[in-house]
This record gives sequence, structure tokens and C-alpha cells, in this order.
Amino acid sequence: METERIRVGVVEDHPLYRAAVTRVLEEAPDIVVDAVAESVAQFAARSRWPGSIVVLDLGIPGVRGAAAVMEMVRRGHPVLVVSAQTDRAEVLGAMLAGARGFLGKDADGEEILHAVREVAAGRSHVASKLADVVLEAAPLKRGPSARIDLSHREAEVLARLAAGERDQDIAVGLRISIRTVRSYLDRIRDKTGLRRRPALTAYAIEHGFATCSAPDRLSA
Repeated sequence: METERIRVGVVEDHPLYRAAVTRVLEEAPDIVVDAVAESVAQFAARSRWPGSIVVLDLGIPGVRGAAAVMEMVRRGHPVLVVSAQTDRAEVLGAMLAGARGFLGKDADGEEILHAVREVAAGRSHVASKLADVVLEAAPLKRGPSARIDLSHREAEVLARLAAGERDQDIAVGLRISIRTVRSYLDRIRDKTGLRRRPALTAYAIEHGFATCSAPDRLSA
């Protein structure tokens, strides 16, 4: 009896890299390629199979970063992030959002295939150079710290920050001034005791603010 092949989709907005990753997957005998897209919305419209693994870039149009990971996980897709964005903030945010693996774009085809197979087997795979960041995320997953009460508007601002929006984007989305956005951010920092955006993003994901009035940008 033939073993069922692993179903894998690709969400990547760089045409050459998208084509290269797709080719690596297509040439693997144990993998069948699901939708290939440049955004979360496009993948959602094209995907043929529920639960297919998604090889996901973070810097894509529309819903991006940790918010893109959360959206894919919400739709039932295990996520393997393959991204040029490998700073602590991006890795920590993606893993807290539910990614099962994380590789940089310096990963070769064999490592991508190995990571896909690990995720398909119910395990995780992270590039060795990023392992310390993932270990740092583990305690947050096991035992979140106390959640701070935020006003509805503060929660909206924090959600959009966690989705990767800049101050200007938040201002346009909420129809308020940049100065007002920064005032809300100052209040959030005072309440949480966190100053930097990476820490605020991790806090938003950890405590569920990242899904609170998050921006609706699921358009192709």
C-alpha cells in the first residue's frame, strides 16, 4: 500500500524564491504541493486540502508576520516559517503564534524538506542558530504571566502592532493621528512595563490581544 504523501503549500511573495521552494517540494517523492500563493488570502482561496503544511514567509502582503502565522494556524494548517526575518522578535513572535518550525532563507533544499517531514510527523524543527530563541519562548507557552487590563482602543492598537503595522498604518486603520497612536502606545508601555515592540508583540500573542479587533486585511 502506497504511503500517503505529505501535502504542503507555499506562501511567499518573492517570485524566484517561491518558484525555487516549490520546485524543491515538487521533486520530493513523498510530498504533493498544495496551493502556491503570495499572501494568506490568496492561499486561503486556492488551497485544496485542509490541514496541509504551509511553508510561510513573514514579510508578505496583507496579513503578515506573527499575525499570518496565527491566521494559518486558526485555519488548521501547521506552519513552517522560512523567512529572511530571523531577528529575535520575529522568531519569538512566530513561535508564540503557533509555528511548528522556523528556518532562515539561507536554509538549503534538504533542510527545508527535513523540516517539512518533521512537522508532518508532529515534531518541530528550528534552525540550530535560532534554538536559543525558541527555548526562550517555551516558558511563555507553558505559563503566561498576568494579563493587564487595557482599554478597548489600547487593545486595538496593541493588536495592530502585533500584526506588524507601523504607527502610520495604525493611525490610518483606526482613523486617528499618529500622535494619538503614540500616546496609546505610551500608555500600553506604562501598563505592561514593556518598552520595545518585540516584547509588546510577544505579550499581545501570549495574552490573546493579537486576535482582539485585529485588522481585517484578508484580501487577495
